[in-house]
Amino acid sequence: MTLKNRISLLVSLLFTILFGLASTVIFVLYSNFRKEEFRDRLEIKALSNIKLLVNVKEVDDQLLKIIDQNSINKLYDEKTLVFDSHYKLIYSSIDDAKINWSIEDLKYLKKHKTFFKQQGDYEVYGVFYDTKDKDFYALISATDDYGKRKLLFLRYTLIISYIFFTCICWVLTSFMVKKAMNPLSVFHQKIKNINENNLDTRVESKSNKNEIDLIANEFNFMMDRIEISYQKQKEFTAHASHELRTPLSRITSQIENVVIDPSTSEKGKSFLKVILSDVNQLTELINSLLILSKIDNKNHENTEVHRIDEILFSAIENINKSFPDFVILFEMEESDNLDTVLEVKGNKNLLEIALGNVLKNACVYSDDKQAQVKISDQQNHLVISISNNGKTLSEEEQKNLFQPFMRGKNAKGTTGFGLGLRIVQRILSLHNSTITYSVPEENVNLFLLFFH
Repeated sequence: MTLKNRISLLVSLLFTILFGLASTVIFVLYSNFRKEEFRDRLEIKALSNIKLLVNVKEVDDQLLKIIDQNSINKLYDEKTLVFDSHYKLIYSSIDDAKINWSIEDLKYLKKHKTFFKQQGDYEVYGVFYDTKDKDFYALISATDDYGKRKLLFLRYTLIISYIFFTCICWVLTSFMVKKAMNPLSVFHQKIKNINENNLDTRVESKSNKNEIDLIANEFNFMMDRIEISYQKQKEFTAHASHELRTPLSRITSQIENVVIDPSTSEKGKSFLKVILSDVNQLTELINSLLILSKIDNKNHENTEVHRIDEILFSAIENINKSFPDFVILFEMEESDNLDTVLEVKGNKNLLEIALGNVLKNACVYSDDKQAQVKISDQQNHLVISISNNGKTLSEEEQKNLFQPFMRGKNAKGTTGFGLGLRIVQRILSLHNSTITYSVPEENVNLFLLFFH
């Protein structure tokens, strides 16, 4: 899970839990408040009835019932019982009123003065009222229909609000975190695209100096040092290679002169030819290093348009000069857009070097001294396939095929330094193109060059 998704999830879960707890607390507090309020109403009603019975002599049972039934504070499904000091029922608001009570309840009232309990859907309140002459006990039962309806409404309101605002929170949190983390996404994309050809890439930073900007500044400072170090390394390689070419050219010239000299013995000529071969290999290595050191985006702007088939024919011509026995079978797939895709922006010399190295690789590692070259159009992109019959690379070797100085087991007995394909990859990368290697059939090597 990405950091962005993790933060969104944690923030959303935190809000969901806190909002759920807040809704629960609100509901519980209001429920307790309703009970307390209803208890107070029951207490007022019970004490009013007792006081009317005790203090107003003109009020009898029937009159009190009429007063109860027409009272402005009448409770829903109200039932009232009043007992004297001998636990005898002296008043009942409804003749068939049924309140579950016992002598123990009245004794409890005398000791504790009041009690409040739930009996099914009814809430019962008991109160002890003493006068100078007599003691009275009152039990009043009713249902808080109005309060419960408000409590039910509050419950549904909280549930719907919880679901609605939780969904909004998840959406807004995801959006806000994504927006806040967008600089990191840009940062990641730029880092992902950095290679040896674009070490001048820098990450933009604002002036507010938050944590992301601090990281961006440190990253830019690090890239400055890496670029300077890499340029110094390339300059050293270029200078060293250039300086080595001059003495090697003189050595090659002198050896060739001695070889063609009639006075040189056959044994000496044979010995000198071996040395000349080694010198040529060393010269080839230095030239390859020099090419690698010069490949740079900043030094090669891909503005000129060239036809890739012309460059390919030129590379094939050069290969035929070095390997006259090598046969290249050429094929061009017909397509309506082929003329358009054959036009490639780039450096002609570098592209010819890249194609020449792939063709040379196909020649050196071919068992039948043949290679098949095919130009095709795939979804308006140029594809050049170069295949040959010969020993193939293992899966482990394929992973490191384009690394410098990498040579597979099939390279035994052949000259080379493992830099050719590395140069090809660097040149194609410079032209926003790619190269892949695969083994479509047994003993078949296939290179695909994709020009975007």
